[in-house]
Amino acid sequence: MQRFLADGSFLRVYLALALALLLTFALALMGLALVDHLRTDQYREQLAEAPLRLLSWRVAALPEHERGDWLTQQSDALDMQLSLREAEEADLGWLDRRRLEGGRALVQIQDVESWRLYQRLPGESRLLEARLSGLNERQLRGLAQMLGHWLAEVDGEARQQRLAGITSEALPVQLDDLAPASLDSHQLSRLREGELVIRLLPGQWALTVHLVVPGTADSRQWLSIGPIAALEPTPTSLLLLVLFVLLGVLAAIIYTIVRGVETRLGRLELAAGQIASGHLDARVKVDGGGFIGRVGMAFNAMAAQVQGLLRSQQEMIRAVSHELRTPVARIRFGMQMVEDMSDDPAVHRQLNGIDGDIEELDQLIDEILTYARLDSGLVNGGELEHAKIECRVVAERVIETLSPLHGHLRLELMQGPEIEVEADPRHLQRALQNLVANACRHAHSRVLVRLSLESRLVRLDIEDDGPGVPASERLTIFKPFARLDNSHTRRSGGYGLGLSIVQKIMAWHGGSVVVDDSQALGGARFSLLLPLHQSGSHFRLA
Repeated sequence: MQRFLADGSFLRVYLALALALLLTFALALMGLALVDHLRTDQYREQLAEAPLRLLSWRVAALPEHERGDWLTQQSDALDMQLSLREAEEADLGWLDRRRLEGGRALVQIQDVESWRLYQRLPGESRLLEARLSGLNERQLRGLAQMLGHWLAEVDGEARQQRLAGITSEALPVQLDDLAPASLDSHQLSRLREGELVIRLLPGQWALTVHLVVPGTADSRQWLSIGPIAALEPTPTSLLLLVLFVLLGVLAAIIYTIVRGVETRLGRLELAAGQIASGHLDARVKVDGGGFIGRVGMAFNAMAAQVQGLLRSQQEMIRAVSHELRTPVARIRFGMQMVEDMSDDPAVHRQLNGIDGDIEELDQLIDEILTYARLDSGLVNGGELEHAKIECRVVAERVIETLSPLHGHLRLELMQGPEIEVEADPRHLQRALQNLVANACRHAHSRVLVRLSLESRLVRLDIEDDGPGVPASERLTIFKPFARLDNSHTRRSGGYGLGLSIVQKIMAWHGGSVVVDDSQALGGARFSLLLPLHQSGSHFRLA
């Protein structure tokens, strides 16, 4: 547990996920509360719209001097405080004013026992304000009786027009010539006597109000108000929509958190890949001091130490190689003096043998210095010079250089397309020349060079008709000082550094060198694989 708490990165991730869950839960509660609040406001406004519209029509139809008494009388009958006021006097917002101007009802609930209802009078700028402490049966009966009296004032088509103006989806109103079939005989007798009947609908949390509206010539109609249903629970479809929205928010938050961790780990992966490809100067940008930050610092320290060790090794190899030149030069100078002092043929034969060994030692020192220079540039972050060169021209130049040295062999360049690449001319020619020279040392009679263009890379194949390279040795031969004969007699020639130098050069160019069997000549086939388009940093060797 202590180690877990000390692990800052993962602790931050866990805390962030926990906060994301809490935030999503809070958003869910807020979303559901907002939805319920909006549905409740809409339900109240739909219920209040028809009664307020009826009251406003009744008030608007009265002369100005009778309105006060009528409002006072209805306030006592309906258990609410009715009054008229100017729109500027009401404490209403811009949206509320637009709502009232559109002829819609407005319901404001100050607290549980303080409701305010507003409706604009038809054709006037004044508002009808109703203040009440809540809905009760007295208000329901009074409004129903007022509606009955209002409809009884007219008959025929005028009555139907008034009925259509007062009905709504939340408060349906019907006027039938036949008595409601759902009422029993006792309820029907009460209706005929002029009473108002409120009927509860079983199992529906709703009620219906019935009363009789007298007509002309002793006729009557049956008025049914409702069913007036209670506010239904939030629909399942709406809950599912809110759930999916919140799950989307949670997924986005978690993705952002995990993406941040993945980005920091991606930097480690990128730096590791750069170091694996030879760019030992690559480092990780460290953000914070958590677990991943500590891993990044440890990675940078490891890379710096590896680079420092390799740099020391390469500097030592280069220094030793340079120091070897001085005694080699003195030995050669002493040989020349001995050769000038003696005419003995046996002595001259021995001196010629020593001179050959010295020449071989000079070449070995040159190879070691070249290999060390490549490694040093790799370790110290050097750069190669790139230029556009024709591969066929480079191959022709290599064959022209090596053909006189191997008169018993036939060196050929196969016909093919003219291929232009971006590479270091000197080092690319060195790599190709090393492979062709290696093929000449092992070939019996023929060496073949082939150029081809593949997907996003250029392929240079060097094939010979020699014994080939065993499959078990195809990785070993690219190691420094490795030879197939495992001896120090150098029966095949070379120093075991040529292929290593080729591999280093190709790595610097972002390419590779591989070996397999030659299908055309039966020997070995070495292939240089060079990217067609170079990207990233250009390299320059010191």
